[in-house]
Amino acid sequence: MIDTSKRRPLASRQTRWANRAARLLADAGVTPNQISAAGMVAAMVAGMCFVLVPQAGPWSRPALLLLAALFCQLRLVCNLLDGMVAVEGGKGAPDGPFWNEFPDRVSDILILAGAGIAAGLPALGWAAAALAVLTAYVRELGVTCGAPADFSGPMAKQHRMAVITGAAVLSTAEPLWDGGGGVLRLALWTVAVLAGLTAVRRSARLIGFLKRR
Repeated sequence: MIDTSKRRPLASRQTRWANRAARLLADAGVTPNQISAAGMVAAMVAGMCFVLVPQAGPWSRPALLLLAALFCQLRLVCNLLDGMVAVEGGKGAPDGPFWNEFPDRVSDILILAGAGIAAGLPALGWAAAALAVLTAYVRELGVTCGAPADFSGPMAKQHRMAVITGAAVLSTAEPLWDGGGGVLRLALWTVAVLAGLTAVRRSARLIGFLKRR
């Protein structure tokens, strides 16, 4: 039996489209690990689109930004469906925990580092990526110490992708005010600062749990 106590609570898991998609994938023989890997590929495409933005022309730039936004969301869809196929579809595998976590960390790095290049501040993108990975590290450290999985924000995975997706879409309008990557820079600062706060908050909650225990 799959342990669902470490599962991220998601309202979208109860939607009709998600249940239908998970059922179709399970019936087609698609494994949760394959879906997790597809999510990483989607993140790679999003990151590549961001990387190409600085050299893009006036017409290709908005197309690349919209594609990046689309594939950021496809990454999240894969993250939703892999767990549903594993749990509700009964197709979990012994190596599932690896595929549930590792592709997510790679995906965060690919997307946020790519967004940093698109924004003209690669270091900021890498900083946001490092802090995003740190939030997951603290969560997994807590689980290792016997604490419940802590998915608290203010900048958990779904929040990071919402911020970056929104920034990518808004950036398509930057030529109207000669923004020059300002929207993505603001988004990355938001992710970095709030991810840092998330790591601090989760750390404080973990320390409190360990002291009470």
